[in-house]
Amino acid sequence: MTGTQLPTGSWPWFHDLARWVGTWLFTPFYRVRVHHAERLPAAGPVVLVANHSAFVDGPLLFGLVGRRAVFLVKQEMFDGPAGRALPRIGQLGVRRGAPDRRPLTAAVAVLREGGLVGVFPEGTRGEGDMAAAQHGAAWLARTSGAVVLPVVCRGTRRPAGTGRRFRPRVDVLVGDPLDLPAGGGRAGLAAATETVRAALAGMVRELDAQRSNT
Repeated sequence: MTGTQLPTGSWPWFHDLARWVGTWLFTPFYRVRVHHAERLPAAGPVVLVANHSAFVDGPLLFGLVGRRAVFLVKQEMFDGPAGRALPRIGQLGVRRGAPDRRPLTAAVAVLREGGLVGVFPEGTRGEGDMAAAQHGAAWLARTSGAVVLPVVCRGTRRPAGTGRRFRPRVDVLVGDPLDLPAGGGRAGLAAATETVRAALAGMVRELDAQRSNT
C-alpha cells in the first residue's frame, strides 16, 4: 500500500488531479443532480455499491464522491488507451469470470487503511435495474468491516432507438448505509449480496419514479 488509501503503484498526486478533473469534466455533457450528497462519508472505510448502465457511471462517481476512491474496473479497460493511467490513479483491474483474488485482496487493504472502494455488483453494464448481483461487494464489506453505501445513477444510458442527446439530465441518489445480515459461509454471503441487490433495486425504482414525475 502507498499509505494514502490507494493501492501499491498508485501516484497520489495523479489520482488527486484526475479526481479534480472528474469534478467538472461532465458538466458540458450532462445536467447532473446529486440527491443526499450529505450521506457520503468524508472518512472511514466504505464499500460504495452502485448500479451500472453506461460507461460514464464509473468516471462520474469517481469525480462526485468528494474523496479518494478506488474502483474495481473490468480488466479489458487496462488494455486500451487508458491502460497506463488507470493503475496510476489507483483503479484495480478485475478479470470477469476468472478466479483472481489479487484485486479483492488489494481492495481489502485499501479499506483497512480507511479508504473507499467502489463496486458495481452487477458485474457488467446493462439496464442498471439490479436484476442480479455478484458476491464481491458483500465479501469486501464482510471481510473488512467497512460501511456499505448504496448509490444509483439514472440518465447516463441513452434509451434504445434514440439519437444523440444534448445535455441530458442525470440523477444520482445516495442511500443510507446498509446493515448486512450476519452469518458465515456461502449462505451468509448470499444473504448479504441479496441485501445489497434489493436495496439498489429499490433505489432505482424510487429514482425512476422521481424522474418520471418531474
